[in-house]
Amino acid sequence: MTPARTDVAVVGAGIVGCMVAREITARIPDASVVLLDRDTVGTGASRRSAGLHCPRGSTERVRRMARYSQDYYGELKAGAPGLPIHEVPMSVVASPASAPRLREVYLDSAELTRTDHLPDRAPSGHPGGPGNPGDPAHPGHPGIRFPEDAEIWDCQGAQYADVYALVQELTRELRPRATLRECVRVDAVNTVGHNGRDTGDVELRLGTGETLTAGRVVLAPGPWLAAPAWRGLVAPLGARVKKVVALHIEQVPDRGDRAVVFQDEDAFLLPLHALGHWLFSYTCTTWDVDPDEMVDGLSPHDVDEARGSLRRHAPELAERGVSGRVFCDAYSPTGEPEVRALEDGRVVFAGAANGSGYRLAPAIAAEAADLLHLPPKPPHTMEKQRSQS
Repeated sequence: MTPARTDVAVVGAGIVGCMVAREITARIPDASVVLLDRDTVGTGASRRSAGLHCPRGSTERVRRMARYSQDYYGELKAGAPGLPIHEVPMSVVASPASAPRLREVYLDSAELTRTDHLPDRAPSGHPGGPGNPGDPAHPGHPGIRFPEDAEIWDCQGAQYADVYALVQELTRELRPRATLRECVRVDAVNTVGHNGRDTGDVELRLGTGETLTAGRVVLAPGPWLAAPAWRGLVAPLGARVKKVVALHIEQVPDRGDRAVVFQDEDAFLLPLHALGHWLFSYTCTTWDVDPDEMVDGLSPHDVDEARGSLRRHAPELAERGVSGRVFCDAYSPTGEPEVRALEDGRVVFAGAANGSGYRLAPAIAAEAADLLHLPPKPPHTMEKQRSQS
């Protein structure tokens, strides 16, 4: 049974919420932590995430967060090699006008190197990779077309994850140290008790009829910003919810295929070797959507818009985009994740990561824990976590 009182309640069990719970239990192993989600863990935006980590950031803070998170995931993977985190080679395509900014936004560890074309692909058992093998201008990635003046840069440090599977593994590790409540909705977040007195705690009224009292609460709701329980609390943040669409390209990636980021369009092609298909992500501009309505799949407009974008980069792949993923995510007005104390610090909001929830989740969790005034963190490895259980 869930205790009537807990030290920290984390609301939202996507990648950010799970990382927050993991961070808290790592810093204070004897803390009582309850992790709640209106669905099963990882089934919101995390399940639809492309999971691509690009070693970059539009501001100094985001670059710092990207660097921290990249190191965190590297340590996690080293401690548990079976985690669904996969290194992937990556190239960045930019116009001459935008190329000078690349070295500013990409981390030094990316080791950006100008090349004349995408590197040759390694031999593979999948003949006839995506596109036209006879394109002499850009050997190695024959399906992709570039403007004549495009600059191509090799980039180190990219990886992608099956974010849903990773959340499942993280929560499996958390269970000995935290209480998980799945399919338990939070209907109200109150900083004043039912008797009208401010006790310094936060009361969560749950959809099961229970009331959970917490010393501190971390809200990690993903795109559910408008949930009645916390809509008023988070409204001053100015975050909005945007639709996210990606096509699945029914083409088996060759072993040497790499991710290609189209810098000017904020789009990318990602070979999902572990799943056996490609993913094409582009910038959808449909704002202020309701995540509870994003369950009807691809619309004709989605398909037309996504294929139109893909045709500009890889026309021969466009007709292979016959499926995909549709959902939404929360975006901040600053372009940086929102990690902010609310209600005199008793409630902390963590999210609105602008489509980079997976990429920045460890750093978001660390900032949230700092706002809870927890002690410094230990190393990140799964083995360290296990040894504390």
